[in-house]
Amino acid sequence: MKKIYLLAFSISLLLSSCNSTKEVASQDLPVTVKGGHFFKGSEPYYFVGANYWYGPLIGARNIGDRERLIKELDLMDSIGIDNLRILVGAEGGTQDFQVKPALQPEQGVYNEDLLDGLDFLLAEMDKRNMYAVLYLNNNWIWSGGMSAYLEWNGYGEVANPFLEKYTWEEYFEYTQQFHTCTPCREAFKDHVRFIIGRTNAYTGKKYTEDNTIMSWQVANEPRIFTEEDREPFKDWLDEVVDLLEELDPNTLISTGAEGKASYLQEIETFKMLHSNPDIDYLTMHMWPKNWQWYDIEDEKGSLQISIQNAQEYTNEHLEVARELNKPIVISEFGFPREKESLALDASVENRNVFYETLFRRLKESYEEDGHIAGVNFWGFGGYANTENQVNGKWEEGDDFSGDPPQEPQGLNTVFARDASTLQLIKGYNDALNNK
Repeated sequence: MKKIYLLAFSISLLLSSCNSTKEVASQDLPVTVKGGHFFKGSEPYYFVGANYWYGPLIGARNIGDRERLIKELDLMDSIGIDNLRILVGAEGGTQDFQVKPALQPEQGVYNEDLLDGLDFLLAEMDKRNMYAVLYLNNNWIWSGGMSAYLEWNGYGEVANPFLEKYTWEEYFEYTQQFHTCTPCREAFKDHVRFIIGRTNAYTGKKYTEDNTIMSWQVANEPRIFTEEDREPFKDWLDEVVDLLEELDPNTLISTGAEGKASYLQEIETFKMLHSNPDIDYLTMHMWPKNWQWYDIEDEKGSLQISIQNAQEYTNEHLEVARELNKPIVISEFGFPREKESLALDASVENRNVFYETLFRRLKESYEEDGHIAGVNFWGFGGYANTENQVNGKWEEGDDFSGDPPQEPQGLNTVFARDASTLQLIKGYNDALNNK
């Protein structure tokens, strides 16, 4: 019966996707923060959303796949997903295990096709009353990010940790220099000005006047690497937040932090950095596999350890949200299929159990008017075809999935065919919209 039910659910989702021809006008309601909570217009806003980092890439007119984009947005809309966390674009694109093509292949030089893809994505999201959290930089090499700015400004070859010649420690030492690199910081501010100053070619809306953009996010997982990095990091973060507030005071600002994992595992440092009154809400991430909570040799046992640690990590950061009276979003979390399999028919039972733990915390917060305001699972891969990729690795020209290029494709991705996970998401989104 279970298999029959899930097949029926998949078919119903597919039909709703294929038959959707939405052209309804947007509600055009901004997301704001009042009293430590999100509001959509005058109504409280809680959400189960997704990471959809590659959206602008498949939205591009020439190198993209707009048919796939439309199907994926319709599918997410059909299960209540209305909040997408999105990478504005990659930098460089010259390294192995990196997003290609890059939005900014050279400093200050832009790929017009990918800018058009970002416009198109936002326009289609607007039709579906969806909201975008747009992150403007990346601590990690998979999209270029801070390391690309360093290479552009004379700091030598990027210490790519995915090549045998470099270690992760060397990458950290290299990337830390971004916070003290004046020309890098200036170039990034120019990038921020360029993106925020844009007008959408499809809607005619200035980005600063587009309520589809819920939040500008400084970067993906900006991190203090060492004791010496504390003051330079704070100075840089405050500088970018000040610029965002100056350029677009009506759009929310967030940092993209992992939580205390971004700040030498110090919750007080997390609190101090987010005390900035122009940072409107808090973010936290959790990765049971990457943080050694999960053990492939003891999946059931380590699943319970992962759940316990996730609850404790959430509680610790929730206390900060209460003290600062700001909403908090669990804006990244992932969990592999059984035995870390990349096969699309591998069990997602353990993943669903972990997901539901966080969904349940969100629902409890919703019922109690609490500060946990949303979750964005990592990541949605929709209709991506990853089955023919060599050793699960992404190469230029392959479909983009929820997993970035340096990771096995399908490891943490929720695909359109993962009916039980989609059903779980829909159930919680229905509950959040029917208090």
